[in-house]
Amino acid sequence: MDGRLKVDQRLPTEEELALRFKVSRPTVREALKRLAAQHLIRSRRGPSGGNFVASPAPEEAAQSLANATTLMVAVGDISLDDMATARLELQIVCCRLATEHRTNEHLDAMQRELEQQRDALLTDEEFCASDVRFHRTLVDACGNTLLRFLMHSVVEALQPVSNMIIFRVRDRRAIVEFHEQILASIQLRDAESGSRALTNLAAYTRERYREALERRIERTG
Repeated sequence: MDGRLKVDQRLPTEEELALRFKVSRPTVREALKRLAAQHLIRSRRGPSGGNFVASPAPEEAAQSLANATTLMVAVGDISLDDMATARLELQIVCCRLATEHRTNEHLDAMQRELEQQRDALLTDEEFCASDVRFHRTLVDACGNTLLRFLMHSVVEALQPVSNMIIFRVRDRRAIVEFHEQILASIQLRDAESGSRALTNLAAYTRERYREALERRIERTG
């Protein structure tokens, strides 16, 4: 964490680590297993083998964060309101940056998703997948590595959860219209218009949450 050990640097042996930290070798071995499970070290066999510092893989770390977020939503540690608020505020920041840093490739990718979403024959699963890709591209267009990492859990975890709850009560055409407004704003580099479209999409989604929950209560009541 403090940078004293560099990527690919060889760690001391188990015996040396045990002596340094005044613990048993089984304790050291267990610690090394945990570090390996977190992809922080890697092992190599042979005369020149041992345990070496590994370079963190951003994709694996982001997916781990997304999995943890999904679990927290599932067990109720993160409420739907918290989820919607966080997603909106973070996406507004991403949208503002995207109006400055987007490329033609980003615009083309979002346009392709819109064309798919307009297809009435698209299944609910395919529409949801396209929805995730649309918002993922919006985040990528912001050009900020840390925001992209943090937003991975929002887009990859919370977006599917949201879709799963409201897909029976939403109007696809409404979602597409909001997406069209977002894309147009990014094309025109109009951050204010993009933020407004995202806010309206969030409000629409919240209403569909309430409608879906009311229907669930009616069915179980």
